[in-house]
Amino acid sequence: MALFEEEMDTSPMVSSLLSTLANYSNLPTGSKEHEEAENNEEGARPSKKPVKAPQLGTLMGVYLPCIQNIFGVILFLRMTWMVGIGGVFGSFIIVFMCCSTTMLTAISMSAIATNGVVPAGGSYYMISRSLGPEFGGAVGICFYLGTTFAGAMYILGCIEILLIYIIPQAAIFKIEGLEGPEAEIALLNNMRVYGTIVLSFMALVVFVGVKYVNKLALVFLACVILSILAVYAGIIKTAIEPPVFPVCILGNRTLLSKSYDVCAKIVELDNETVTTKLWRSFCDSESLNATCDEYFNNNDVTEIQGIPGVTSGILAENLFGNYLEKGMFLEKRGLASNVDPDSPVSNTNRYVLADITSFFTLLVGIYFPSVTGIMAGSNRSGDLRDAQKSIPIGTIAAITTTSTVVSHPRIMTFSFRFGEGVNGNLVIGTLAWPSPWVIVFGSFFSTCGAGLQSLTGAPRLLQAIARDGIIPFLRVFGHGKANGEPTWALLLTASICEIGIIIASLDSVAPILSMFFLMCYMFVNLACALQTLLRTPNWRPRFKFYHWALSFLGMSLCLSLMFICSWYYAIVAMGIATCIYKYIEFCGAEKEWGDGIRGISLSAARFALMRLEEGPPHTKNWRPQILVLVSVDAEQNVEQPRLLSLTSQLKAGRGLTIVGTSVQGTFLNNYTETQKADQSLRKLMETEKVKGFSQVVISSNLRDGTSHLVQSGGLGGLKHNTVMVSWPHNWKQPEFHQQFRNFIEVVRETTIASLALLVPKNISSYPSNGERFTEGYIDVWWIVHDGGMLMLLPFLLRQHKVWRKCKMRIFTVAQMDDNSIQMKKDLLIFLYHLRIDAAVEVVEMVGHLSGLMCLFSLFHPITHHAACFVSQSEAVSHPKQAQLIYSKKTTTPSSHTPAATWTEKKDAGKGRTQSASTPEAGRDFLNMKPNQIDVRRMHTAMRLNEVITKKSKEAKLVLLNMPGPPKNRVGDENYMEFLEVLTEGLNRVLLVRGGGREVITIYS
Repeated sequence: MALFEEEMDTSPMVSSLLSTLANYSNLPTGSKEHEEAENNEEGARPSKKPVKAPQLGTLMGVYLPCIQNIFGVILFLRMTWMVGIGGVFGSFIIVFMCCSTTMLTAISMSAIATNGVVPAGGSYYMISRSLGPEFGGAVGICFYLGTTFAGAMYILGCIEILLIYIIPQAAIFKIEGLEGPEAEIALLNNMRVYGTIVLSFMALVVFVGVKYVNKLALVFLACVILSILAVYAGIIKTAIEPPVFPVCILGNRTLLSKSYDVCAKIVELDNETVTTKLWRSFCDSESLNATCDEYFNNNDVTEIQGIPGVTSGILAENLFGNYLEKGMFLEKRGLASNVDPDSPVSNTNRYVLADITSFFTLLVGIYFPSVTGIMAGSNRSGDLRDAQKSIPIGTIAAITTTSTVVSHPRIMTFSFRFGEGVNGNLVIGTLAWPSPWVIVFGSFFSTCGAGLQSLTGAPRLLQAIARDGIIPFLRVFGHGKANGEPTWALLLTASICEIGIIIASLDSVAPILSMFFLMCYMFVNLACALQTLLRTPNWRPRFKFYHWALSFLGMSLCLSLMFICSWYYAIVAMGIATCIYKYIEFCGAEKEWGDGIRGISLSAARFALMRLEEGPPHTKNWRPQILVLVSVDAEQNVEQPRLLSLTSQLKAGRGLTIVGTSVQGTFLNNYTETQKADQSLRKLMETEKVKGFSQVVISSNLRDGTSHLVQSGGLGGLKHNTVMVSWPHNWKQPEFHQQFRNFIEVVRETTIASLALLVPKNISSYPSNGERFTEGYIDVWWIVHDGGMLMLLPFLLRQHKVWRKCKMRIFTVAQMDDNSIQMKKDLLIFLYHLRIDAAVEVVEMVGHLSGLMCLFSLFHPITHHAACFVSQSEAVSHPKQAQLIYSKKTTTPSSHTPAATWTEKKDAGKGRTQSASTPEAGRDFLNMKPNQIDVRRMHTAMRLNEVITKKSKEAKLVLLNMPGPPKNRVGDENYMEFLEVLTEGLNRVLLVRGGGREVITIYS
């Protein structure tokens, strides 16, 4: 091992690594953290009970909890009503859709759960680590809300069983004697009062200790299994001996059981005809000659068996649905009814009426919560001995079992919810053997247990989300008692659960939690599909029976069921998830979990970069992709932070931004400085709100480093097309000579590379992002055509709030023979077609246009430089400029050509009468001395500066064409002097040099 001694400090030995991985502990949320905190405390208690490792297997840890959650309140209280209303065929479609959705989701969940260790956190952990913190947080909150409202639904089911089927006398708001809406309101008020009491008691039990909930869970589960067995025993018994369970029918209308004592109008008693309670309900007296309800007189009373048996043909009779409006009579199919359509309906309180408007989508929304609970096993992932083995087997087995069970009770085809036609008994309880009370008490304890489980699981889910820190305002709910119990999360859960209790209607709460569960299941399927399609190297699930097509089918089913159940609830649920997603995106903590969304981003980025390689962008799509060259001091801090402020203000084009700098040295010795400089750039970019990338290179000298950035910045087709570099303000001082030479080299390199160049002068005076100009002008001096950069940049600046209230002015220079008025009209038309609002002014510089051509055409062919010929009169009239240029030439170290004096040139020019634009002047230009050309340029720069200063002295910003540098490096210092003179007296100047292509167009 001596060969690897130097790596021992940073890289562990394989033996110790394997030991750590093999002893991995996925303890429940809070337990491990609490144990570690106790170990770190000073003066800790001498004896502490060690936290036991998870020991639950597939049966106790996954299968039975899923069974308990799926066999819940909807199965016992609404299943038979759903079959009676929707029919055998309709209910089969509902059950098939819901069970298919949960099975496909379980397959996707199994693949995710077996792709690595699943710590405590269950479904939230799987979704967040697969889709990222934004999706994970949004879906986690939705799953939390669904679990919380599920607790409210179970509590409401518990109270409904208690007040209607067990102890009706316990109702605080008496229902007896009330009918219609009054009875419904009284029932809801009872549900609210008792629901609040039960919720408080359950929350207290959970607060005292979850161990009591776990102990009671086995008892409640035993009640559920016993109830299911009793129902199956009853089904077998009905095939042999159908039970005597009469239902009274008048015509074809079902009568309330409390409306009669005997299912007959009259009876023979001691050879005497006596009227019954039913007669007295529809007639005005007990006499046989009494006046009775017309429908009562015209129809006979029939007694039928409520449970006719498997062989009775009831399945064929109830094959199709019978959806009812609220208040409609519950009618028996196949029986005749004599109804006078013109007679008024009376005595409606004697019949069983539909108390809710039923339709197919309502049944889907009410039934779907009965198949939820498939996450019960994965939510206990921290308690499982081998989560990767137990979750797939236990969940799929539980769904298979429950789907088989719920497919059989369709022989029960009652269409009343509260047993009004069967003496107020629980409908499914009438089938149970040996006694209906088995189902009544079994369903009661089942709902109690499911409610406790929801109040136990929801706070832990919220605590896991809060401890991840992705939602800042939820962090307080990550704290709890000393043993890790989520006290604050439990308080919030109970408060939200109370909202469901106040709604009070089981049929109204069920669609709400259906939305949240369906959204959670949809994103589980999406996570599996994305991971499969992206083929990330880490996607290696042990569960092999999955496919991306199955996941997409499951996702489509979930989305369809959301809108089938309730389109407005679906929109609200999606709105909540979207708001949470955006909140996490903008305000949440940044987490890198290797999620699938990041994989999609990488794939999309690769695809987009490959598309960009196909060719250069069209002029309409051109936008400044800026490479900002900054310098750093000895502490690696940026010396020109306002460069990034200006960059941020130019980002209305939403192009690429790269902030680059170079560090002098070697990669081996100066890597630490590079990291520090990169952090400094990133911090400044975040402060200035610049969206982009930072890049730091190390080079033996700063000149080469800057050249590397210009050459290699960007990737593929996403490269910079514009370079921004600050003006070297101290360039005249000898110690900064190399700085200005580096600057000129950047100008040359951008010109060769056909890159646009932006040079802000006096960058320290530029406004920060927090400043606002309430008035003022942005002046553009358009001297030579640069592809439209001078037009585009002010437009982009004015999109930012700093420059928004500034107006734009464009100045251009007219030639001697030009019509200034016509030029102005043409320019206004041009701006109109460009959709740019700006004032226009044409400036006439008579006698100086040739100098402008000279000043702004340094890279043009030599024949164009005839305009730079200096006449005798100009040489004599500007001795100051001549002496200035002469001094610069003679003191330049790199100059090898002795400079000529103006007197010598004057003598040489005697007798010359040709103008500067004649061919003779062009030929004579070849024999001119460089300083004569420079004097002409200097004179033009001074004259142009006078005009610019006069017109734009008070402008907030002046944009000006930047002349190109000389090809001969001997004239570098003169070039800097030209630019200094050209911009003298102006506060903020942005020198602009185009990249050689059109960047703005009049076409749409």
